[in-house]
Formats: sequence, C-alpha cells, structure tokens
Amino acid sequence: MAINYHPDEEPDAQEVIALIKAAGRKAIAIPGDLREEAFCTRLVADAVQGLSGLDILVSNAGRQQAHDSILDISTEQFDWMMKTNIYAPFWIIKAALPHMPPGSTIIATTSEQAYDPTPDLYDYAQTKAATMNFVKSLAKQLGPKGIRVNGVALGPIWAPLQVSGGASQEKLKKFGGMTPLGRPGQPGELGSIYVQLAAADASFATGQVYGAAGGSGQP
Repeated sequence: MAINYHPDEEPDAQEVIALIKAAGRKAIAIPGDLREEAFCTRLVADAVQGLSGLDILVSNAGRQQAHDSILDISTEQFDWMMKTNIYAPFWIIKAALPHMPPGSTIIATTSEQAYDPTPDLYDYAQTKAATMNFVKSLAKQLGPKGIRVNGVALGPIWAPLQVSGGASQEKLKKFGGMTPLGRPGQPGELGSIYVQLAAADASFATGQVYGAAGGSGQP
C-alpha cells in the first residue's frame, strides 16, 4: 500500500505506516502537495515502482473550509479547493491508468454535500458534485477496459477536516445530531465500504455511489 500525505502530517503518517507494517503488510510513504501536477505524476510513478504495479486507486484527500458568504472566499482559497479536490484526482487518474490492468478499480470520495449542499460550503459542495459526476462518467468510459469506478458519499464524519475550519464552532456543537442515528460517524466505520468496492466479488458494481451518512443525505 502506498499512502500520500502532506509533509505537515509526517507524525500522523508514520503512525499509520507503523500500523500497516505491524499487520504484516507493505507500506510506502509518499509525502507531497497534491496541488502540484508534477508531484501527482511522481506520486503514481513512485507507487507503481514501490508496489510493482497498481490495481486499486483510492482518492480520499480533500479540503473543506466553511464560509458564511461567497464574499468571504478569496480567489486563492477557491483555487486551493479546486486544485485539491478536482485537479489532483484528475492528474492522478491520468497518470495511473496506463498502469492499471483489467480488473482494477478506482474509488473516489464524495459527500452528501453533492446532493444537498449547505450554504456555508459553497465551494466544497461544488467539488463533491463534480466528483460524483466523474464517477459516473469515468465508469462508462473505462467499463470496456475492465476497470471499475465507484464513489463513497460521506455524511457528517468526525475527522480533522471538521475541526480545522471545515465547520463552524456552532455547527460542531451539534455535528451529526440531525442524522436518524443521532450522531456523527467515525472514520473506522467507513473502511469496510472501500474494501468491499475494491474486492473482486464487487465486479458488477461500477458507476455507483455508496452512501455513509447515518440515514440522512443521498444516495
């Protein structure tokens, strides 16, 4: 397994790498900024070399920042959002496809914001709608090549994304409380969805978006 992360996240990344190795699996750390096309290309090349191939690609990196008004979003902030959430997967998938044999799978991460956006996530919601759309489009394009493309649409999940500006302090107080389950989800509750979509016995699932939103949102 090859894992990308921002260089600022080195301590957390090393903890994850250690856990993977403790489970008896290979782990390759590839730090870098996904907003740079040259790095995205090198990321794929390093992963292919280190793993002797590539047949599963999970696009899970994302940026989310809450703003009460579109007037509060600078062009620089908007560009950062688009580069992270839209450009990076585009660059990575383009670089990865020549290395992916039939039977490979791509899994993208979208959000309930793609279907029912809140007013404070104007730019983020756009990127997740685009992600949902590229899953369906790319699945049709790559189906004849034997490559599946699916997505996971997340609802309120407790993650660093939220507490680092992804939600207001007021929103955090009741975060996830409006779901039928009455709570936010935990990252550990999501892993099995990605594993199932990557598994060979999910071979008829492509162009699908699987929800994990505690009973709220779509799909």
